[in-house]
Amino acid sequence: MKKSIKRLILLAGLLGLVFLTVACSRQGINNSTPQPPAGGPYGFIYKYLAVPFQNLILYTSKTIGGKEGYAWGIIIISFIVRLLLLPLGLYQQKKSIIQQEKMKVIQPQMQLIQKYQSKATTQQAQTQISQLMMAVYRKNNIKLTGGIGCLPLLLQFPVFIAIYQAVQYSHEISKATFWGAPLAKPSLIITIIATLFYVIQAWMSTKTIPAEQKQQMQMMLLISPATTFFISLISSAALALYFLIGGIIIVIQQVISDYIITPRVRQQVDANLKDHPVVTVVTEADLKNLTSSESAAKNSSDNQQAALLHQRNRQRNAGKQQHVHESLKNSTSPTAAAKNSSDNQQAVSVHQRNRQRNAGKQRHHSKNH
Repeated sequence: MKKSIKRLILLAGLLGLVFLTVACSRQGINNSTPQPPAGGPYGFIYKYLAVPFQNLILYTSKTIGGKEGYAWGIIIISFIVRLLLLPLGLYQQKKSIIQQEKMKVIQPQMQLIQKYQSKATTQQAQTQISQLMMAVYRKNNIKLTGGIGCLPLLLQFPVFIAIYQAVQYSHEISKATFWGAPLAKPSLIITIIATLFYVIQAWMSTKTIPAEQKQQMQMMLLISPATTFFISLISSAALALYFLIGGIIIVIQQVISDYIITPRVRQQVDANLKDHPVVTVVTEADLKNLTSSESAAKNSSDNQQAALLHQRNRQRNAGKQQHVHESLKNSTSPTAAAKNSSDNQQAVSVHQRNRQRNAGKQRHHSKNH
């Protein structure tokens, strides 16, 4: 999962870089013949890639003839570039398939680790379980960095810029058309067709992905069609043509992968498992012991905290009892006794006066009757 997130971040960065390149290049589209870059990385790409591309496109146009001859030059360049990258793409897919097949055989151990990792409540326990996961990979000879990653996309990036520059900085090519669309302006029709090929390739690739990995790979599978659509939509039809040819090649690559490479890889992995069986690194009993020891340590810590709290409460209660005892002691002192005697005498005197007052009232009432 972490590997997929890293790839997604890298692809997003490359996508942003392509958008920036196209946005910077679009400023000259509306001009008749913009000046080509003379220095920096864009100047280097223009001198050693874009100019040869321009010459090949012009030569193809003169050979084929017609208004669409320039577009056929771009198509030929695209085919040559993508065919050169095809072995690299097939190698990448082979490494990815080997990784998937190896992951299948360790899935029971990985599911156990994921199950108990969610139950771990301390940082130490989570670290120990993560170390067990790495041990499963290491002892079963599974590399987390299998495949080539984004190398094919990185290699194509200068080609994107070169094709764009070849059209933009040539007056003849920029005025040419293909299917009625100017090569120097965006074409919605070519964009949609190119995107459909990448959608087909993404759908085909899900046929060989294990069910438990499909959900994790959904976002990755959408990146390629989305990148193709948005770049082609905001750039020129020439660049959309490159993506269209690339989509055709990548579908052919996927067919080779599904029907030739995948069966061979599965046979190789099965034969390798007979000679080198899966190494069992973790069992449910090991993980139960790990989590139970973690629970025991947590309970011991809780008991210590409870004992400390109980001791503080006892000290607090002892202080309160001592305060009450001192108050009672003070109440039995001579000064307190004298004060209590005086209070009793005053109470008796008030009681006598009340009795005399009540007796006078009764005699007065008898006389009236």
